[in-house]
Amino acid sequence: MTGPGDPPEGTPESAPGGGDDEYRSVVFDESFVRAAPLQEFSAQERIGDHTPAVRSRGGPRRRERGSPQQAVILVLLIAVAFATAVYMGIQRPYQKPTTRAAEPLRSTLVPLTPRGEVPGGAAADLYASSPARKFRIGAEGITLPAVERTAHFSDDQVREALGTAKEFLVHSALDADTLAGGDARAVRMLIDPDQLGQFDASLSRPADDGRHAATGWVMRFDPERVSLAKEPVRVRGSMRVTEVNSTALEVVADHTYVYAVRRAAAHAPRTDTTDTTATGSAGTGEGLAEPVTVPGTGPHSLFTVRREARLRFDREDLRDHHVEVVESALQAGPQACATDAAAYLRPLFAGQRAPADASAGTNPYATGRPTDSLCGVLAPDAQPSGTGRR
Repeated sequence: MTGPGDPPEGTPESAPGGGDDEYRSVVFDESFVRAAPLQEFSAQERIGDHTPAVRSRGGPRRRERGSPQQAVILVLLIAVAFATAVYMGIQRPYQKPTTRAAEPLRSTLVPLTPRGEVPGGAAADLYASSPARKFRIGAEGITLPAVERTAHFSDDQVREALGTAKEFLVHSALDADTLAGGDARAVRMLIDPDQLGQFDASLSRPADDGRHAATGWVMRFDPERVSLAKEPVRVRGSMRVTEVNSTALEVVADHTYVYAVRRAAAHAPRTDTTDTTATGSAGTGEGLAEPVTVPGTGPHSLFTVRREARLRFDREDLRDHHVEVVESALQAGPQACATDAAAYLRPLFAGQRAPADASAGTNPYATGRPTDSLCGVLAPDAQPSGTGRR
């Protein structure tokens, strides 16, 4: 007979102990149950409106925690990175980038002394009988070369450098107020801020030391001594632009300026006839004013100045419309060799001769700054020809 828990057919012969023996080796311990992704609803929950018989045990499965060794390694890496940053900061502290300071101006002036008497006459006649007859008038004589980009500067930047250079040349050598000993305000506005201290000192306290000559910055005549003709200045020369390095352009301006001058009338008052539409000794156009008139007396003579100026432009100068005047080399005459021309150009007038013993000489035994006794001779064919004194 079969027991009450046995199937009617009895226990199968192929499975001793009944069919439950097949699952007796499977143990559903507590960890297995907790790890199950599904959970069966309880009998009480199934009474409610639950269609599925099971539910998900929500939330992602926990990741296995790292080993203590990994945590130690991570802390060590952070400590090493921090120590490296501190060390590099000490060895190479951050420094705010600084821009290159402008060089101070270096200037020279070589007086050109005549061998004989200085020719005189009417200003127009003197120009017509001198090499200046082929020169252009005023600012028209300062012509710009073709604009070509460089390795590190665009066409527009090269054009800006040339335009600012011409503006400096016009205001420093042709502006009527500057020529008559004015404050050269238009020139000062163009100077790089790093050079303004030197510029101001040169105009207020000129010195023949190669650094602080007013005539190194501007052409100017002593209004108590020199009267400029209303006949415009004659100008001829050239300009070239080169790239000094990746941060700066340089413009070399080599021009000859010819002024018609005569003696200023003794104790004559100066009169300002400013008219921005008129032309004067500075030439035509460029918004220049009629010259500050200094009454003169006697015949005119020509005074010739050749100036080679080296002008530097870094990127800040190009942006701010400034110029660094690096070097100014002048040859000027007719002028006596011993004349101090740091403050003003000092021409010899019509009918005058250079003193026989013009130069004080150079003493190689003297201490302090060397004083060069440079002097040239004005070639006869540089003077007007076929003119008589008036």
